[in-house]
Amino acid sequence: MSAATSTDFAPLSVLIVDDEAPARDRLRDLLGDIADTQPTRIAGLAASGVEALAVLEREPVDLVLTDIRMPAMDGIELARHLGRLPRSPAVIFTTAYDEYAVRAFELAAVDYLLKPVRAARLAEAIAKARRLRPPADEILRQMAPATRSHFSICERGRILLVPVAEVLYLKAEQKYVVARSVEREYLLDESLVQIEDEFPERFLRIHRNCLIARHAVKGVARATTGEDGEAHWVVMLDGVPEQLPVSRRQWPSVKEALGV
Repeated sequence: MSAATSTDFAPLSVLIVDDEAPARDRLRDLLGDIADTQPTRIAGLAASGVEALAVLEREPVDLVLTDIRMPAMDGIELARHLGRLPRSPAVIFTTAYDEYAVRAFELAAVDYLLKPVRAARLAEAIAKARRLRPPADEILRQMAPATRSHFSICERGRILLVPVAEVLYLKAEQKYVVARSVEREYLLDESLVQIEDEFPERFLRIHRNCLIARHAVKGVARATTGEDGEAHWVVMLDGVPEQLPVSRRQWPSVKEALGV
């Protein structure tokens, strides 16, 4: 069987993401070197996950080659946000740290290139990327070196980033979770349980359908609601007028966590 040539494949549009310019340039050069067997088109270069998402607002791509350890947003968090796009690109991680490779290969989730990247290995990874589905969010959570810095919402085909540090509370409502910041509400396609597990030090459960940001609590108070006028505890948060009820079941743990 003859070797594949560039006429056998349509070019893949590729976004290269790395915080080091020489690494970006090397990948771009390597893609040129293997163009005869794995044709690609460079759609953009980015120095962080945040920059990458800005590029993708302008132009969708087929494949993202991304480093893992980067400032502002690392590569695994970037991949989690990419998974929310209507047209999710394949992802190949490139990094100098092989501790992530073991997890990636064990989970059979993604391909992985250890720096310095070699042309033959890159060609092999791109051939695999043509068949790859984007990695599942649960798998990426297991690989993640740290918690996310942002939540993401897909609005009109683009990713809207919401800094986790700005979220004051989260409420489950039907199929979605409402995340509230000082400015507005956002609808997250996630579960409270998942968010609570990922951010145990940041968010505190006060009700089966509500988590609050610990740093935003300004006090608790007794309140009465309903026809029976039964008293219960509520939490007050900086920046929003709502008083959020604490369930009887959660009050002991809330009281201990808040030191009241």
